[in-house]
Amino acid sequence: MSEAVEYDVVVLGGGPAGENVVDRTCAAGLSTALVEAELIGGECSYWACIPSKALLRPALARADARRVPGLAGAVTGALDTRAVFAHRDYWTGNWKDDGQVDWLDSIGAHTYRGHGRLAGPRTVAVEGAEGEHHVLRARHAVVVATGSRAVIPPLPGIAGARPWTSREATSARDVPDRLVIVGGSVVASEMATAWQALGSRVTVLVRGSGLLPRMEPFAGELVADALREAGAEVRTGVSAEAVVRDGPSGPVRVVLEGGEIVEGDELLMATGRAPRTDDLGLETVGLVPGEWIDVDESCRVPGHDWLYAVGDVNHRALLTHQGKYQARMAGAGIAARAAGTPEPDTGPWGAHAATADRRALPQAVFTDPEAAAVGLTLAEAERAGHRARAVDYEMGNVSGAGLYADGYRGRARMVVDLDREVLLGATFVGPGAAELLHAATVAVAGEVPVDRLWHAVPAFPTISEVWLRLLEAYRG
Repeated sequence: MSEAVEYDVVVLGGGPAGENVVDRTCAAGLSTALVEAELIGGECSYWACIPSKALLRPALARADARRVPGLAGAVTGALDTRAVFAHRDYWTGNWKDDGQVDWLDSIGAHTYRGHGRLAGPRTVAVEGAEGEHHVLRARHAVVVATGSRAVIPPLPGIAGARPWTSREATSARDVPDRLVIVGGSVVASEMATAWQALGSRVTVLVRGSGLLPRMEPFAGELVADALREAGAEVRTGVSAEAVVRDGPSGPVRVVLEGGEIVEGDELLMATGRAPRTDDLGLETVGLVPGEWIDVDESCRVPGHDWLYAVGDVNHRALLTHQGKYQARMAGAGIAARAAGTPEPDTGPWGAHAATADRRALPQAVFTDPEAAAVGLTLAEAERAGHRARAVDYEMGNVSGAGLYADGYRGRARMVVDLDREVLLGATFVGPGAAELLHAATVAVAGEVPVDRLWHAVPAFPTISEVWLRLLEAYRG
């Protein structure tokens, strides 16, 4: 191996979380190296958030336009798939990361292309793509930001079936005539929406009782209803037992429990995520390869004052925006510790604590209708021991919603802590509902008293007036 090169910070993984750590530590004047084996920008930029939303935007815009009197009649026919794919390719940079690399260079970061592994405390060994080897040593911190990968369950026949994961679903260049999706997650729901709109006949097979199980039950119900109305088949309470595919391009058959067969031209397995830690050298520092990495509130690994983990890999919140948030907190903490300042503030809502992961976690699902939620559901609040009350309102009854779309259907819920009179959570489902989310996030993260929210007057006629209706219902 070559002689070790020293940096203040070494970051393993160049996705959004890793990039944000680099940004914060470089801004603090710390020399920082980034190690990445694939494209800098990570899963989100090339196979998840960005390409999926590029595929979904035309579908949602068309659906909204078809609900507007005077416009609906002009919005007919199929989507231009070639144009949709070209738009997606533009937003992924055609799967090239030149712009990301230029940005890293501009802030003074040092980039290493290759597979990085821990080789003991504060040490990272890099195997370059062309056989070169590097040893990097960190004076202050090593940050693991290697993310997660799609899990494909070991069903009989699955390997030969060549199923899609989220990567293939967001990067495919041809529209399958029939697409079978196994799973009820965000990936399953969004990709069902996108590919149904692009012309596939979609069948969704859900083992559980409904879509979007981490949200309020009505969210998944409204999304499933809309998918069915669009022509998709959504089946709940069914379990895939095996998969059969004949030849390289033949149809794929999913065998359900009981022997029923569901056939498609492509199969998307949207069945969860696993950490990218199996070949990371965790064993060299006393951690278990292949497992999620436990961290404290500042995203530091307990018992290792030099080791941090941010983003999906720590399993706190598998969302790009939360990984970036954790990176900002971890980067600030690393900088503070490197400067020898008093111990970072890691108490609730402290300057170096990722409290929002637990208390004000926002998520938007870009289905039709959109589903957006922050904080706790009613069931989660009750399980946590809160004395909570849920208040619901039909969003279609708000003037702004009716003006937005003819026959607007959706529902809003806020969950109130009855002892403290603050919001624990909120959920909105309906066309355009994702844009309501940040106001709810501010209310939950800020623990704004309900009495003060009464003075936050929504503009008329906007969909945001649903806030007033929820507060009226709560006050009686």
